[in-house]
Order: sequence, then C-alpha cells, then structure tokens
Amino acid sequence: MKGTVRNVVDFGAFVNIGVKNDGLVHISEMTADYVRHPLDLVSVGDVVTVRVLSVDAERGRIALTMKSTV
Repeated sequence: MKGTVRNVVDFGAFVNIGVKNDGLVHISEMTADYVRHPLDLVSVGDVVTVRVLSVDAERGRIALTMKSTV
C-alpha cells in the first residue's frame, strides 16, 4: 500500500497509511542494505510503498516494512 512519511526519527520513519495511528518503518525494515540514518532514504512528505508486518491493537502500534518481497 502507499503511505506518506509523517515523521523521521533516528530509529525509523512514521508513515500515514490512512488509519488512526501512523505505522512505523523501523530502520532495519527500510532496505536490505545498511542505512546510517533514515533521512538518507526518506524525507517528510515522501510517498512510499509499504507492507504491514504486524498490528498490536492493544498498544495501537503498526509495524511496516519497505523491503520488497521479490
């Protein structure tokens, strides 16, 4: 699905995918290659393709990945 990057932090990026809470793409889920800082790959406002890894409804957290499934 497509989402818009809302915030970039040291450990990843928060992406709006159209639900109440933004999902987190952890830095380890951005690419298979080494990433020094998430800002090296994405910026606030970028539209990115993500996939849902898990949903923790109790804590209101959504884990996302940007890695391709090819």
